[in-house]
Amino acid sequence: MKPSGSRVISGIMPRYFFDTTNGETAYVDTDGMHLADDEEARRHALDALPDMASDDMPNGDDRRLVVTVRGEDGAMVYTASLTLRGRWTHRKRG
Repeated sequence: MKPSGSRVISGIMPRYFFDTTNGETAYVDTDGMHLADDEEARRHALDALPDMASDDMPNGDDRRLVVTVRGEDGAMVYTASLTLRGRWTHRKRG
């Protein structure tokens, strides 16, 4: 029995593409990676967000990071985002 959301055909794992943006720069994945199913692609997208956040410190106080997962047919499978927001609560002058 194949898992729900699986696109495995004859034992060949489907390829997923992970496009990313930080609000300023977009990266379109042209290589992709073979994964077991949509759920594994979802986990991969969610796992990528903290890495993106640590690699891409915002120039200001706001940043929205987005990972969009596409299947081999180009259709969007899943999207995940992480919003970083900073606000001064009290600022010393000096």
